Amino acid sequence: MEKVVWKGGMSFIGINERGLKIKMDAAPAHGGDDLGPAPMEVFLHSLGGCTGMDVISILRKMREPVEEFFIEIEVERASEHPRVYTKVHLKYIFRGDLDQKKVEKAIRLSSYKYCAITAMLRKTADVTYEYQILPISSK
Repeated sequence: MEKVVWKGGMSFIGINERGLKIKMDAAPAHGGDDLGPAPMEVFLHSLGGCTGMDVISILRKMREPVEEFFIEIEVERASEHPRVYTKVHLKYIFRGDLDQKKVEKAIRLSSYKYCAITAMLRKTADVTYEYQILPISSK
């Protein structure tokens, strides 16, 4: 069972079944101490983790040599409460000698087949993506 425990103020700790924890808090303007990401930020981090894990897993199976990988996420929210996300744009940024078609396939599979968080978001938001492959770094 998942559990969320109030720690005072606007601070909460999420604890999973294995005992792993994540701290959440609000900004001072919302009564918090800014000691952790806000729940909606954690949701976006979860989206990035979900799709990122899919993409890396798929590219590994394709034997693509990913040197570096991160995802930038831009959002728009509804102006009225509950202020759901209405637009979500993911920019997948890779470094490595990667096959563009394999990168496209991995992102597409994650976005439309595997990532449950993306599937949930599509119920309220226009979810779009792009990607960029940077050249191999010269070390």
